[in-house]
This record gives sequence, C-alpha cells and structure tokens, in this order.
Amino acid sequence: MDIRQLTCFLAVVDHGGFTRAAEHLYLAQPSLSQTIKGMESELGVPLFHRIGRGVVLSEAGKALVGPARIVLRDLEVARSAAAELSETLSGRLEMIAMPSPAMEPLATLVAGFTAERPGVRIAVKAAFTPEQVVDAVRQGSAELGLLGTPEPFRSAAVDVQSLPRQDLMIVLARHSRAFDGLEAVPLAKLSGQPMIASQRGSLMRQVLDEALAEGIDLRIVVEAAHRTSILPLVMADVGHAILPSSWMPMARAMGLTALPLDPRPPLHISLISRTADLTPLAVAFLDHAREHAREQGPDGDELPTPQFG
Repeated sequence: MDIRQLTCFLAVVDHGGFTRAAEHLYLAQPSLSQTIKGMESELGVPLFHRIGRGVVLSEAGKALVGPARIVLRDLEVARSAAAELSETLSGRLEMIAMPSPAMEPLATLVAGFTAERPGVRIAVKAAFTPEQVVDAVRQGSAELGLLGTPEPFRSAAVDVQSLPRQDLMIVLARHSRAFDGLEAVPLAKLSGQPMIASQRGSLMRQVLDEALAEGIDLRIVVEAAHRTSILPLVMADVGHAILPSSWMPMARAMGLTALPLDPRPPLHISLISRTADLTPLAVAFLDHAREHAREQGPDGDELPTPQFG
C-alpha cells in the first residue's frame, strides 16, 4: 500500500461513498474505484461491502481505519518538521472539541495563536462526549482535542493539559421573575421550573438528572441535541438553561440574565494530544495553551458580579 491508496480509502470512509470522495479528491470515480480494488486485491480482503449505490466498511476495512489515519498523520509530522527548518510555521491543524470548550477557551486560544501565524489554518470537528474526543485523537482523525468533564480529566492513552475550569450558571428565561432577589440559585429552587436540557452525557444534563433524583420537581420541556439552539430557546421564554460560564458573553449580548448555581458545579477543561509524534504546529499550539493556562490560573476569568442581564 502507498500514501495515495490510504488517502483514497479514508476519503471514501469520511465522505460516505465513492461519489463524494471522488469529488473531494478531484478524481474521476472510476479511477478511485480502481484504486480501492487494487488495495483489496493486494490485501486479499474486501474493504467495503457494496450495497445498492452505497458502501459500508467490512470488518477488514474497520480495522484499517485507525492505522491508516496514523500513517497519514505521521507523514504530516515529517513534512512539518522539514518545513520548520526553512520557514515560519504554517499549514493545517486538525482539532476536535466539545460544544462548551469550542466557545471558550478555543476562541481565545485560536485568536492568539493565529494572530502570530497567519499561514495557519485550523479545522475544528465537533464532539459531544469526552470519549469521542479521546477516540478521535487516538485514532488520528484529530491531533488535538478539547473536552470538559465534571472532575479533572486523567488518561494514560493521551497527554493532558489542564486549562482554567468553568463554573456552571443558570440562564433565565427572558421574562422570568422566579429568582428575583437571589444572588445564586439553589438547586431546590428549580422545583416547578421549566428547563431546557442538553443531551445525556453532558455535565449540564447530569446536574438536572441529579436534581430529579433528589426529588426536585423541575420540568424538562426541551432536550436539545444541538447546544447552539439552547440560548434561542431561553430567549423565546421556553425555559431556563444550565450552561458553563463560557456561554455567558453570548447570553449577555442577547440581553439575558444569568445567576450562579449554589453550589457551583465546575466544568474542568482539558486539551489532549497524542503521546508522541506531534506535528510542530500542534506542539506550538500546546505551548500557547500552557502559557494561557499559566496566565489565567486554575479558575480562569471569573465574572465580576453574580448577575447580569
């Protein structure tokens, strides 16, 4: 097998079929099909099962995906290392991030990093659980990952850089007067209140589920898989929402009011990477993130007052 074959194979995997993969690679579809057939002949096993006009990975194909990504990533490491000797860092850095870290600290980190490196392009994929982030980094589909967890994240499978944590807040439905006079909202006060929940697996949803388990009769009126729809729903007076402090600048810009929870559950933010063979671009981003963490301290930028709106 060669690099071209692996690139074609992963394109079919990532784009869900030969037609879109060929368009992405700027190849004629018959040429792409012939390349895959050549790989299958060389390996002696089918990589895809043809079903109608579509394809699905065979067991052999599934086993090849991870190693293929690592080979291409290692090639990029070699290319970047050679380029670093002759010119300023440039190129493409692939990351994956959960929704809240994808707002902050991603925005601040990328802004500072790219300001000094105009030749850099950063691609950020979406994930919804820490497991998805770890799997993507381990399998090579992303080089760096941002995730949030209820406790400080630890893993022997990846390197972990801790970043400033974020406290959870409650963003109030636009015309709600339910918590007037409070500087913080005890979970018991959510009894009877309409809530907008994120999907299971998030810390925000965990807080609501634990409140329900404790007998607090809150009402989940919407379960939003797309977290970007939560603030518009709050704006429309559908209900309140629990979100990390990274969402507060956007909530404030929309004229919404937010209060701390009592107690304040923390969301611990981590930047993860492979344990070896990183591109110089990824190494530089990690250094930039470490400097950011040192400047911010473990608690980051806390809100100066408990309420705004």
